[in-house]
Amino acid sequence: MKTLLYGEKTWTLYRLAEDYVNLSEDKELERIKMKKLRELLSKGKEPTEQRVESTVKELNEKDFDAFIGKADKPVLVDFWAEWCMPCLVMAPIVESLAKKYAGKALFAKVNVDENPGLAMRFGIYGIPTFIIFVNGKEVRRIVGAVGKAGLEAELSKFIA
Repeated sequence: MKTLLYGEKTWTLYRLAEDYVNLSEDKELERIKMKKLRELLSKGKEPTEQRVESTVKELNEKDFDAFIGKADKPVLVDFWAEWCMPCLVMAPIVESLAKKYAGKALFAKVNVDENPGLAMRFGIYGIPTFIIFVNGKEVRRIVGAVGKAGLEAELSKFIA
């Protein structure tokens, strides 16, 4: 087995790999890596683009029914989780659609890990899942990372 010299200590590649595995199992490190990934994904592709306050409301089990029930426009709800890569890919797309359709539709997201009751209530078995509500009732469900065109095509059916 090859060895690497580091100062006065000699480490084997096996030991380095073992250390790497132990680091990747560190939940705090994973949380930090996921946070950084979300930040990078949310910045968009244009470095000159100005950051605008999010137009996607974070909902929980306490405020979900009130938000959906009072909505006078179609509501697209993104059911997601922090560890879900397809969810992280779709997040900037949802933000983009929220800006594009501001005043015509409302946008919200529900973290299924933090709100398991809502996930169970709506039968969320795969994420990301997008549900469109009109007048407080579910009218369409889209499962998976369908991209901007796919999500926009479904949403546009309910926008006057």
